[in-house]
Amino acid sequence: MNEDWVFLSKNNQDEYINMLARSAGTEPTDSDYFDFHYDVEMDHRKVVLRGILKYKLMHKCWAGSHDFWYMDSGYVGNNVGSKNSHGSKLYHRIVKNDLQQNTIKERPADRWQALGITLHPRRTGSKIIVAAPDEKPCRFYGIDQAKWVEETVAQLAQLTDRPVEVRQRAPKRIDRIVTTPLNHLLTQDVHAVVTFNSVAAVESILAGVPAFVLAPSHVARPVANTTLDKINEPFWPDRALLDAWCHSLAYGQYHVRELKDGTAFRMMQE
Repeated sequence: MNEDWVFLSKNNQDEYINMLARSAGTEPTDSDYFDFHYDVEMDHRKVVLRGILKYKLMHKCWAGSHDFWYMDSGYVGNNVGSKNSHGSKLYHRIVKNDLQQNTIKERPADRWQALGITLHPRRTGSKIIVAAPDEKPCRFYGIDQAKWVEETVAQLAQLTDRPVEVRQRAPKRIDRIVTTPLNHLLTQDVHAVVTFNSVAAVESILAGVPAFVLAPSHVARPVANTTLDKINEPFWPDRALLDAWCHSLAYGQYHVRELKDGTAFRMMQE
């Protein structure tokens, strides 16, 4: 048994955490029986958790300078595509001490190329899409979703005459990936996408549309705009920067097979 790590699984039913734990040679820990003081502060065990609603635990780790590994849906590869015909949740990100990776790490191209994702050239259009954040990250950051949308639209109105379209996150995943997918909308006269921490920014960049990300933690920050003052003439990364970002991004997420076979556990520590 690997006693150095604790993998938190609600009622021991989190299938992705369970895969990762067993690949590391241990069993998951029911999060209801996890004791931060004894497991982390006393025994110095390293914590792996999944889901943004475990924010209280993350804040405890930050406050005490304790390492944790955060797991959530992957950045790319989970939408309907040539290598994922049903849009299954195949890829999962694992990030050390944060919600998303915020910097580009120099990595080879192999994992990105294996995804088979097309990187579209820069598009131009007229309208701005405001992708409203989900309620869960709003709770994490202590913001009100409706107020964020209202204030963001009001700020845009002061900065530009471009039409603004608010896109609410569909409650059902099937609607997000099949019925009304964002990647289809991005081909229709879009100037930029503005979001808080949504992965919509990643889809936007890959589709050739400039993105604005306003959350303090977001994987697209190195290739996106982080304030609205450039909304009329947004920054767009050159191809070398885009390629480096894509390669880094692909090394920060793992296929379910890799959660099972130990690849993810090995790579997340490197």
